Amino acid sequence: MKKLILGAAVAMSSLAFAQQFGVKAGMNVSSLSTEEGLSDQGSKIGFNAGVFMNAPIATNFSIQPELLYSQMGEKYNQTIAGTTYARSRHLDYIALPVMFQYNATPAFYLEAGPELGLLVSAKNKYTNESANDTLAESDNYKDNLNGFNVGLGLGAGYYFTPQIGVTARYVAGLTDIFKDGQNSGDSVKNNVFQVGLAYKF
Repeated sequence: MKKLILGAAVAMSSLAFAQQFGVKAGMNVSSLSTEEGLSDQGSKIGFNAGVFMNAPIATNFSIQPELLYSQMGEKYNQTIAGTTYARSRHLDYIALPVMFQYNATPAFYLEAGPELGLLVSAKNKYTNESANDTLAESDNYKDNLNGFNVGLGLGAGYYFTPQIGVTARYVAGLTDIFKDGQNSGDSVKNNVFQVGLAYKF
């Protein structure tokens, strides 16, 4: 029993020692699944930024929980009588991805895992793109939307040095952004492709 306890203590201390912390930031290219009657939807550019911890859990495997500020939503254009109008939906989340990583080499990894999101802001904007003029902008309408978002992330990364790397991830939404009864059309889900830089301390 003493040997077992000692072995567990050594393993835990080794894991704690091996943990690495870091920061990351990058670009989001987000969209929403097709809503009924809106066939011209497109992608919206935003950003993500936050912190992470990476810890080994087995040979060639590690776990990386993150805390990110992530801008999602959509933007789509309509041309009426030669004038282009843009409608955009801005959805900002505090996201908690938990990625399980397979380290194929010391520098390159693949990852997959769930992402939970807390909605902190939701706004609509209507602009005249031809004249670069904002025609209307809504106040925060969070009450119509689900406060939580659940997604599944798949990605990869490569570290040029032990500290600096590039990351890429696609997160597919699993939950409807609308509360029950707030949208008469199909289920609407977040989707986002992320690329960026990571720095380990």
